[in-house]
Amino acid sequence: MLLMRIFTIDIRRISIWAALSLLSHIALAQLPAYQPSKDEITSAYKRMELMDSVTKGTVLKASIQAGWQADGKSFWYKNILRDSLTEYIYIDPVKGKKAKAFDNEKVAKALSKAADSTFSATKLMLQNLRFDHSKSTIYLQADSKWYAYNTKDNTARKIEKPAIEDPKERGWTRQSSRWRPFRADSVSPDKKQKAFVRNGNIYLGSPAGKDARQLTHEGNPLRPFGELSWSPDGQYIVCYRIDKQEEREVSYILSSLPNTTRGEVKTRGYAQPGDEFTSYEMFVVNVKTKELIKVKSEKIDFFNAPVIRWREGDPQHFTYEKVDRGHQRFRVIEVNAANGDTKNIIDEKTDTFIYQNLIYTHYLPKQHEIIWSSEKDGWRHLYLVDEKSGKIKNQITKGDWVVRDIDSIDTQKREIWFRANGINRDEDPYHIHYYRIKFDGTGLVKLTDHAKANHLLAFSPDRSYYIDTYSTMTSPPVMELRKTSDASLVMQLEEADISKYLSLGFKLPEIFTAKGRDGKTDIWGIVYRPSQFDPNKKYPIIENIYAGPQDSFVPKAFRHYGEMQSMAELGFIVVQMDGMGTANRSKAFHDVCWKNLADAGFPDRIAWMKALAARYPYIDSTKVGVYGTSAGGQNSLGALLFHPGFYDAAVSACGCHDNRVDKQWWNEQWMGYPVGKHYDEQSNVTNAAKLQGDLLLIVGEADTNVPPESTYRVADALIKANKDFELLTIPGMGHSDGGTYGRRKKRDFFVKKLLEVDPPARNKVAITQ
Repeated sequence: MLLMRIFTIDIRRISIWAALSLLSHIALAQLPAYQPSKDEITSAYKRMELMDSVTKGTVLKASIQAGWQADGKSFWYKNILRDSLTEYIYIDPVKGKKAKAFDNEKVAKALSKAADSTFSATKLMLQNLRFDHSKSTIYLQADSKWYAYNTKDNTARKIEKPAIEDPKERGWTRQSSRWRPFRADSVSPDKKQKAFVRNGNIYLGSPAGKDARQLTHEGNPLRPFGELSWSPDGQYIVCYRIDKQEEREVSYILSSLPNTTRGEVKTRGYAQPGDEFTSYEMFVVNVKTKELIKVKSEKIDFFNAPVIRWREGDPQHFTYEKVDRGHQRFRVIEVNAANGDTKNIIDEKTDTFIYQNLIYTHYLPKQHEIIWSSEKDGWRHLYLVDEKSGKIKNQITKGDWVVRDIDSIDTQKREIWFRANGINRDEDPYHIHYYRIKFDGTGLVKLTDHAKANHLLAFSPDRSYYIDTYSTMTSPPVMELRKTSDASLVMQLEEADISKYLSLGFKLPEIFTAKGRDGKTDIWGIVYRPSQFDPNKKYPIIENIYAGPQDSFVPKAFRHYGEMQSMAELGFIVVQMDGMGTANRSKAFHDVCWKNLADAGFPDRIAWMKALAARYPYIDSTKVGVYGTSAGGQNSLGALLFHPGFYDAAVSACGCHDNRVDKQWWNEQWMGYPVGKHYDEQSNVTNAAKLQGDLLLIVGEADTNVPPESTYRVADALIKANKDFELLTIPGMGHSDGGTYGRRKKRDFFVKKLLEVDPPARNKVAITQ
């Protein structure tokens, strides 16, 4: 009976709490909308504009710029303290010593005397320091002049240049270029001959160009040979028969040039999707026999002529890299110079796309190996390839995580130093961490596992130490000195001071996660609230959108006051998240964008914002604005065209509204080649008649990134569809969100459309203090 009573009482308690919770949610759901009065909105604008200025300099000691010394280990750095006071710190990692580099008062006095000028001790600004302890001397650079400061007698004298040079990194190699600039002539390896092009054909003569003899006869000025490259032994010249295609042009008008009465037309080359490219047909010339050998491979009709890599110890074979137009095939191709035969050493194909910027190759000529990056297993990883056979020796990195970048290759230790995200399951998968690993995939060393944060490392020139600066959007930067050998802590250097910023009433943004369209994948974002927000009122949402597939965009390292917080001050909940179709997650996550840029991750974004509003009833998901620039401009208008049931108002700046109008290299990467009907079906121009909600278009008339007609064509289509919208064209401005004026108009637009109050009438009353 006692157990039954206890059980009954517990059930009643649970029921009571459930009822109270339900009543609480009902009450919160009926919160009144935040709708400021005229005076309140004017005050909000004043506060916002005041905060734009007073927040500057409120975060101190947020980064370290190390001045490494000649020993490759020790360094100095400068701190800017409150009231712009300066201090200089010297670090001796071997001794574990941290101390002030010198007495500011004594140095300022000595410099003032030596320079016959006045240096402030409290605000001493030096550009460079080099220490020579054996001579009790510090070399200081101030106002671009060098001085030698004696630490014993505290005197300084002018010098031309310090005797101690900056340290250099040694023995570290990095990624080499895939393509090279155009070359019309080339000197032989022994410097005794020069190959050059005359009237479309190749000639061979002395380095001065004399005694020339003709090597080819098939070329002409319309289809000349060019891009000449010698073999290391001087026996062969790799060349190309070039089919030149003139780049088509776009134009814009500068309407408001000073001291003129007419607009000026500017025209430039600008390749758009589907345009033809100059093509390169590869040949090899045998210098001794004059034989012209056609390489048995397709023309290179995408990008320029590639880098030629001759095989170590084998003057007959070379390799080059080829990306097929449409970005669905990448190859490393081997060529036999004697007969033109080819073999694919690496041949990667995909049904979607191979992201050009993520292709990494590093050649180890002595070992006949290639380190190569691929997403072939669904994640970006590194592979070790036999350069002769093309077989993969082993996968170097593997797992459900992403190699972000390769810092360096240690060829002696056969180690790769790289950055990655997503290895640690219990933190934000976008956080960048640093690692090194053996070529055979063993010996993974984690350099930054000590903190769940986004990391940025600066290695000492000899790589024995590194400075780790780590932070998140909710935790300010911490800077530590660690040993590279085992990642052990030498000392904490600094921790950012944000107390002055927080004293202004701001709270740091919230990091928020919710499930995406599939109900399984975490979507990560951030939330900004007004510093004076009232949780008993409901606030509209404004989304800052950029869904370009080339990267992820939600900041991960610490930031304080910026545009999102500034907009929130007017009475909005301002958010940003990375939906599917953006980079730095799995290949499947990224592939959502393939031939599908109009998707822009909207199903994930909408689910995320609905989850946010479900958690916080003071967030009104029935009033949603969105703004973006460039690809974000395309996305923000797309929100109203394709998801009008959720989004209510949009500000779209310099949008690439039709992927056929925008630049070729960007759009074919994601929308594919050839140009198909999906380009038309996803165009904001084609779909303009679907517009629901309030729209402000912003464009700079001098935009050289996305042609201004991309926006003008949208405006034309909207007018023809009898749709209401606003258009702001800014004379003389390039690719931009509209600058100061455009940002002000954006804020006014959302205040009017979402808060439903009039912004201050600036033509009548000045609102700034």
